[in-house]
Amino acid sequence: MTSLLEEVPGIEVDTRLSCSLENYLDLPDHTMDDRIAATRVALGSRVLLLGHHYQRDEVIRFADYTGDSYKLSKVAAETDADYLIFCGVHFMAESADLLGRQDANGNTIQQVILPDLHAGCSMADMAEISQVEAAWEVLEKLCLTDGLVPLTYMNSSAAIKAFCGERGGLVCTSSNARAAFEWAFVRGQRIFFLPDQHLGRNTGYAMGIPLDEMTVWDPWALQGGQTKAAFEASRIILWKGHCSVHQRFLPGHVDQVRAKYPGIQVIVHPECRWEVCQKADALGSTERLIQIVEDAPLGSVFAIGTEIHLVNRLAKRFASEGKKIITLDDAGCLCTTMYRISPQHLAWALENLIEGNVVNRIQVRKPVKHWARIALDRMLEIGPRN
Repeated sequence: MTSLLEEVPGIEVDTRLSCSLENYLDLPDHTMDDRIAATRVALGSRVLLLGHHYQRDEVIRFADYTGDSYKLSKVAAETDADYLIFCGVHFMAESADLLGRQDANGNTIQQVILPDLHAGCSMADMAEISQVEAAWEVLEKLCLTDGLVPLTYMNSSAAIKAFCGERGGLVCTSSNARAAFEWAFVRGQRIFFLPDQHLGRNTGYAMGIPLDEMTVWDPWALQGGQTKAAFEASRIILWKGHCSVHQRFLPGHVDQVRAKYPGIQVIVHPECRWEVCQKADALGSTERLIQIVEDAPLGSVFAIGTEIHLVNRLAKRFASEGKKIITLDDAGCLCTTMYRISPQHLAWALENLIEGNVVNRIQVRKPVKHWARIALDRMLEIGPRN
């Protein structure tokens, strides 16, 4: 039987082996380029490829849309494509499935594909649904859940998004965290924010909430590691989680680049620790950081505290304008789980689609989907506010 792959111009493969991932992984990155390009042409508008800013260059060059998690979720909610290939991490693909077009029975019409199922997020893994449910039960016994609004960062599982949606909360990204906090404070007296303590702390502090009115919940400690009085005195309860990339940036890095490059502008992502953000000239989501560089006059010099692929991409993009862009930490900070999406994985997923096989489909279970989508819809209603 003739394989569909044999009919796609530009692809020369042993079609008997085309559906097996193992036959791709030993091949060099550059040998995938023509194959990926050819399958994109063959599949046409049926496929939409989404690439997160932290993705490696060898993959993101093929993306139809690039952006942060908010922008890409909005694209996923609006597209008519049959297949969404998400070059990002697991929670992003889940969100695309949640926001995709649905039929009358609530089934997602589009199919979302994550080229490598091992592309996860260490921050999202720091808050498991069983831990969050147990924490809420403790807070309930302490009579602290009345007026407590749960908010979760986009970097969380669909189950935790559903948990927040069912209890009157919502999802936020770094683009609209402040707007989400303002939304929550209209509806309650306290926020339970997870899983990134740093985004929560930086957002609350920027709103004028002092540090002593923000308490950290440690899921591995009895009663979160705090007294009832400490929780009662808090306006924000922060889950003890963090981004492994942004956690690497230290206040000393800011001092070092300022000493080496007088007049340099330091801009950082709000997932960085509070002490780093206080020393920075500006902070914002990945989209906001890009905008700051775009709007800067020719010859500006920046040190950026975020993932190294985005920093390097910006350095190349704005070199012609005489803008110098360096990473805040010379050691560089790679998102290792995002890096798992390779040209080989992408080619494998696309060529399987040509053959009629949907691999690595991400589907959120129906009981979870209802409330998780409500939480995401609330986020989209608020919109982005850098």
